[in-house]
Amino acid sequence: MSVNSSILPDEALFADFRKQCLSTENWQNKYDNHSMQVWVEVPAKKENNPKKVHKIKCKMIIKDVSAATMYDVLHDGQYRKEWDPAMSESFDIARLSANADVGYYSWICPKPIKNRDVVTLRSWQVMDDEYIIVNFSVKHPKYPPRSSLVRAVSILTGYYIKPTGPNSCTFIYLSQADPKGSLPKVVVNKASQVLAPRVMKSVHKAGQNYPEWKRQNSPDHKPWLYPEQSTLAMMDPAELSIQRADSLENVDEGSKDDVQDSEDSS
Repeated sequence: MSVNSSILPDEALFADFRKQCLSTENWQNKYDNHSMQVWVEVPAKKENNPKKVHKIKCKMIIKDVSAATMYDVLHDGQYRKEWDPAMSESFDIARLSANADVGYYSWICPKPIKNRDVVTLRSWQVMDDEYIIVNFSVKHPKYPPRSSLVRAVSILTGYYIKPTGPNSCTFIYLSQADPKGSLPKVVVNKASQVLAPRVMKSVHKAGQNYPEWKRQNSPDHKPWLYPEQSTLAMMDPAELSIQRADSLENVDEGSKDDVQDSEDSS
């Protein structure tokens, strides 16, 4: 992202994200099973920082769902309620431009771990032969961290979707995200490698079922493709700032054991 008055992603960020998705250099394969692969980034230089959260990349070859449909699935907030069992609450807060918005998402963690939430700036780019969605955590003046949840941080997360035919595509998910709290980073890194394929399979199934669902639920309403359809209020991007992971350390100290209150754990 260029250093200017706007927090909005520029072409350089999209180009770099695309490059990371397609690159194999400095990526170590951790899982390879038929149409699914998982990689973890290996830093170009040795880093003495065991606390660092890995950057993970998942690639899935989809043979029965179009790139356009998978792109719609990722955008359609109403449909997410149908296929995302981990979701607790999710909503768009405001529009920032024709291809960017800011939103809130919280999810359920296995007990006794506290549930997480995140506020992210999301931006997207559609070209003839590819779709890209990226997001990163931001501070919003009206949505500060809550005491009942642990505020997670998306350093950079997104999707790259490339058609391989009229009803097939390559689907890549790339993420560097810190769930915060007191969870050891080694546990976070290992868990992400196991959970990522499961999430990808859920998204694939959601793509298979989306056309029929959409036919019955506002089939022509796609504000991510047609900005004029959006009813979200506009917001000045200057009101937002990037949420750094290290600035949340003190917020999480109140839940040092990263567990829910006893009445919530029963």
